[in-house]
Amino acid sequence: MPACQTGEKVHLLCASRKILEPDCAITLTPSPLSTALNLASRAYLENGLRLLQARGTIPMISASLRTAFTAVTLPLFADILNLAEVYASIAGQSSLRLRLERITGDSCRKFHVDYVTLRLLRAYQGPGVQWKSDGSEQINTAAPGDIVFLKGRKFPNWTENLGILHRSPPLSSLPAAQRVRLLLTIDTTDACMCGAEHALTPIIEQ
Repeated sequence: MPACQTGEKVHLLCASRKILEPDCAITLTPSPLSTALNLASRAYLENGLRLLQARGTIPMISASLRTAFTAVTLPLFADILNLAEVYASIAGQSSLRLRLERITGDSCRKFHVDYVTLRLLRAYQGPGVQWKSDGSEQINTAAPGDIVFLKGRKFPNWTENLGILHRSPPLSSLPAAQRVRLLLTIDTTDACMCGAEHALTPIIEQ
């Protein structure tokens, strides 16, 4: 079964809405993968496209990306659409930008704040996002499956005082078998479609 059913979705919505509070820059909801979702994400990591990305309403994104998933990986597709609905509700947006990517190298190694409004991250396989307070040396790492919301610089009334920086976890220091991630990123539609020229499916414009 998909990891995010009705009760879990309500819990996620309640836990993640804290990101809308003025003094909150990050929320993390622990969400271990179900057996079906773990198997589906592993299968996708092995056989799916390296990069999927689309921009538009959830029905538009669903129609565009459906053919990229097999019967084995459908639980992953269902979970992605559920998270898109959660994101749309919290962000108050009917359209969004979605990106699912297999990552095998170090990217965004420096701690930073994204120039976006609001970002959802979920690593289905491999380590999740890392973050720390500005000026602190303590680095936190999201576990696989954790659902993270991060405010960006374009969030209304965002200020430097929020003080949370994040980065992609460096993979080069890990054992070879662990140097791969399957990462879902959801943003508002004004986010940059980085690497759009390398997309392996059509990009749906709003």
